[in-house]
Amino acid sequence: MQYHHLDYEALKNFCIAVFQGYGFREEESRKITDVLLDADLSGIESHGIQRLIRYHHEITGGLVKPAAKPETVKETPISAVIEGNDAMGQLLGVQAMETAIQKAKTCGFGMVTVRNSNHYGIAGYYAKMAANQGPIGMSMTNSEAIMVPTFGRQAMIGTNPIAFAMPAKPTNFVFDAATTVVPRGKLEVYVKRGNPLPMGWALDETGHDSNEPDRILKNIINKTGGGILPLGGSGETTSGYKGYGFGMLCEIATAILSGGTTSNYIYKTPGRSNIAQCFIALDYGIFGDKAAMEDHLSKFIQEIRDSAKAEGCDRIYIHGEKEAESRQRVLHEGVSLNEKTYAELQMIGEYTGASQYLPAYLDA
Repeated sequence: MQYHHLDYEALKNFCIAVFQGYGFREEESRKITDVLLDADLSGIESHGIQRLIRYHHEITGGLVKPAAKPETVKETPISAVIEGNDAMGQLLGVQAMETAIQKAKTCGFGMVTVRNSNHYGIAGYYAKMAANQGPIGMSMTNSEAIMVPTFGRQAMIGTNPIAFAMPAKPTNFVFDAATTVVPRGKLEVYVKRGNPLPMGWALDETGHDSNEPDRILKNIINKTGGGILPLGGSGETTSGYKGYGFGMLCEIATAILSGGTTSNYIYKTPGRSNIAQCFIALDYGIFGDKAAMEDHLSKFIQEIRDSAKAEGCDRIYIHGEKEAESRQRVLHEGVSLNEKTYAELQMIGEYTGASQYLPAYLDA
């Protein structure tokens, strides 16, 4: 599959125009675009602009309602529950994390859960929102059932990512990972590339290893069995039960605490996604000197960087470093895009009236 580069600012303007074409206000379109392209800036193709086709289908299919009005249905000084009313997931995510951050700044801690949301993009974006303003940030979301529990062959839990961010020098510590071996978006990328999956990623409808991404995706969509394995893989030998357990922690923090929907019921109500999310902000100054804690973390992660390297390796990365370095590279070189995704953008541009904003390849 051939890849090309598109100018980041031009691609951003195209996305803003696209979401306005769907009926979102300009400010809303900018927020959605910022979350979407943060994945491309971070070098995470699976959650970036290639996901625009998913949002196209969800908006035009009625799952996402551009005119939705979220409601806060329960609130305390340190918590809130938001009824999303099928609004765009990125807009709900930004609103919820901003609320959690304000509560943390006022009370030291803020936790906001959201129910009846939609796909919100990259979980790390919201954790970074908090860290960029001072507090520790955490974010989680459940999703359509895609994880097969240990010893099972039916998907019951979502990819259920957990993201955590804390200020540090020279770059913030940012951990963002699915609790499955890989997220669904990775399978979508493999389908577009026409590549087989590595064995140990997914199970077919019979519960056996499969390297066919198209087959796995169709099984997930049609609920015919199989799915992606939990982090750690199949069975207990390589600790797949740990990924399964982390997925359950996410399910509790999102669906259970919000009064929302667990992964095995997501996309089963006509016209609704029913996704649930959780956002946490912690002012760690409630434990002591914030600057001293940040220096302590920065010292520790530098010691990790400087520790002995494995044979043939010359660097140990800290979570968030690759993404920070990717951001500078993408801003300079452009967003890497495969030709199938570009064709999808062309179709979406025509549908929304934003075609004139779609940039040409930089390397054409």
